Amino acid sequence: MRRSPGAPPHCHALFLSPPCRFHAFSPLPAPRHHRATMPPCRRGSSGYRGVRERPNSWYSAEIRSGDVRLSLGSFRTAQEAARAYDAAAWRLERPHSQMNFRDVHTREQAQTVAPPPRLITDQDRADHVRLQRRLLIPEEDERAMAEWRRRHPEDVANERAYWAERTARRRAERADRCRRKALAISQCDTIEAGGRSIFTSDDERWDDI
Repeated sequence: MRRSPGAPPHCHALFLSPPCRFHAFSPLPAPRHHRATMPPCRRGSSGYRGVRERPNSWYSAEIRSGDVRLSLGSFRTAQEAARAYDAAAWRLERPHSQMNFRDVHTREQAQTVAPPPRLITDQDRADHVRLQRRLLIPEEDERAMAEWRRRHPEDVANERAYWAERTARRRAERADRCRRKALAISQCDTIEAGGRSIFTSDDERWDDI
């Protein structure tokens, strides 16, 4: 190829350079898919992950699997609930750093030290039915009262007026008792100091003193 007039010398070298050679590159390694793990749970007031203390002094254990919260039951102590949590965490293949106890190294060992599930007896079922009946009675009463208020608004107004009057009367009685008490204390101090009381001999306020 001829160099055009006026072109710099290095341009001619570019045109005469050998063609580029394509080298076969090895394929990139496939990306590794790491197993997704749940973030570590915060330890609550019980001191263990996944364990909460209930108002009846029992401890409940639960663990999350994705968006689902799995209840593991109720236990008498926080340690038992924590052992149940660790057994479930081993089944879900959670990392060892998310366990409550570091002395367990295998799934079988975690299941061995975990407490057995609590069996539901006939007495438990009877207590549950009794509790459900107790809860139904207040619900029925509330529905009956709501229907009564809807049908008899004048009775509702009379009831409110009665309770308002009773509240005002009790407040007045309480204020009168406080006043009589303060007067009796002042008369006691006067008598103890050698003075004379303003109460007459037949005054009923001597009973306050």
